Amino acid sequence: MVERFLKQTHFESVEDYNKNLEFIIPENFNFAYDVMDVWAEEKPDGLALLWTNDQGDEKRATFSQLKEQTNQAASYLMSLGIGKNDPVMLILKRRYEWWIAMLALHKIGAIVIPATHMLTKHDIVYRNTRASVKAIMCADDTYIMSQIEAAMPESPTVKVLIKVGTNEGSADTEWHDWDKEWKMAPPFQRPQFVNTNDDTMMMYFTSGTSGEPKMVAHDYLYALGHLTTGVFWHNLHEGSLHITVADTGWGKAAWGKIYGQWIAGATVFVFDHEKFNADTLLRQIEKYKVTSFCAPPTIYRFMIREDLSNYDLSSLEYCCTAGEALNPAVFDKFYEKTGRRIMEGFGQTETTMTLGTFPWMTPKPGSMGIPNAQYDIDLIKADGTPCEDGEKGEIVIRIDGAKKPLGLFKEYYRDPELTNEAWHDGIYHTGDMAWRDEDGYYWFEGRIDDVIKSSGYRIGPFEVESALMTHPAVVECAITGVPDDIRGMVVKATVVLGKEWKDKAGEELIKELQQHVKRETAPYKYPRIIEFVDELPKTISGKIRRVDIRRKDSKQ
Repeated sequence: MVERFLKQTHFESVEDYNKNLEFIIPENFNFAYDVMDVWAEEKPDGLALLWTNDQGDEKRATFSQLKEQTNQAASYLMSLGIGKNDPVMLILKRRYEWWIAMLALHKIGAIVIPATHMLTKHDIVYRNTRASVKAIMCADDTYIMSQIEAAMPESPTVKVLIKVGTNEGSADTEWHDWDKEWKMAPPFQRPQFVNTNDDTMMMYFTSGTSGEPKMVAHDYLYALGHLTTGVFWHNLHEGSLHITVADTGWGKAAWGKIYGQWIAGATVFVFDHEKFNADTLLRQIEKYKVTSFCAPPTIYRFMIREDLSNYDLSSLEYCCTAGEALNPAVFDKFYEKTGRRIMEGFGQTETTMTLGTFPWMTPKPGSMGIPNAQYDIDLIKADGTPCEDGEKGEIVIRIDGAKKPLGLFKEYYRDPELTNEAWHDGIYHTGDMAWRDEDGYYWFEGRIDDVIKSSGYRIGPFEVESALMTHPAVVECAITGVPDDIRGMVVKATVVLGKEWKDKAGEELIKELQQHVKRETAPYKYPRIIEFVDELPKTISGKIRRVDIRRKDSKQ
């Protein structure tokens, strides 16, 4: 499969990779047809998906079975009036049906919007209206369904609701029942024309620092751009059994649970669990003989707290991490206990992997690796001039004229001002800071802005501040990140209370504010640390100086 899309498929060194990586770009590429259906013809009995959950249930699908299931699903979705360019939001946790729905929506040219099941009514209304969502497909989950239903009066574009995994006794009349209906759809007829390479294939909402989440729009070549993610960073091949620990509502799922992995011909392994437990995950790796593993550093931190000698991890061939900086001590202990090095990578929701530690490289613990030759990566100072080795600067992607790099996003949907702010003068600004050593390895320093990365989640301060400000006790607040040994960072709220609340400052009010945030926005965003202050540090113009708060915290 890889040879269909690359002029050279194997590389011996960094120099070889940088010089000879060259893609063959098909016309009107569609991952569902040009990768998955081709595998169904060439490798019909090859195991594509191995799904299990914490209840012991198990599902397996070959490439030919997936083709049959996704064709049926595509026909079903079209029977509900969903078609080309219709935005469809998927809130399916780690359910098996997510992979069927993703491929089915690609086959009919709809726009996929994966989303987390932790959204509130406000989050859903915002997404529905900003993206003109036409349909929502979600797990039959009491919480998320109630939030969706509450959002419907303010979501006029939504015409179709589909629930998956019907609970016994469920009798919702406004919801289509996937389990009962999708197999009854008529035979699939492939649309005469599905997409061009430039059409929008999917969108992710990603947290920012000064407003509501941004809509990151990707074209159909985004899926092909992840070839390097799966084949060269994850080092996958036919016969690999790969798991990426990520919920399907996050961009990391596109990185590690579908595109690059199936281009490589690997089997995608899914462990659907309600609550993470390191012992349980390690037992799954042992039981199913997982060969390839990718997770945020937080997961590795929990794993090395277990006695790894109690698990047979001999099947592991390759391990990767991304999402936040990896502590070298975690690298060293994992290597000591397993004999496997953790290969770091870096990228954004707006990109595929942009920096990585590749199989032909010796990893440097804590380094993100070197630039992916797919992109023209540079470090620049505030004045726009290139950084020398050892100098801190912003990671940027240089654009060659009108030719967009394979895998880079199209735009921030319906927000040309924000797009032009990040992408102008032939440069895409990542907003991430790093420095480069004399060997060309990049080392992460932090965000130019204030996005907090905690346990693999990206948390925008504005979202948490907005939630806190709806509590009557709060006059002003600032959200920052505080380093944490387990989660990488945790959310901290620095709060100014109203006069009538100042004498109530204490543990009871802290818990009340934390619970309030959990009710107002996704619970993972709540501040684990709350400090009450008389005033916030500000600039002359009145803007809060979060850098001063972080500096003060770092000295404590």
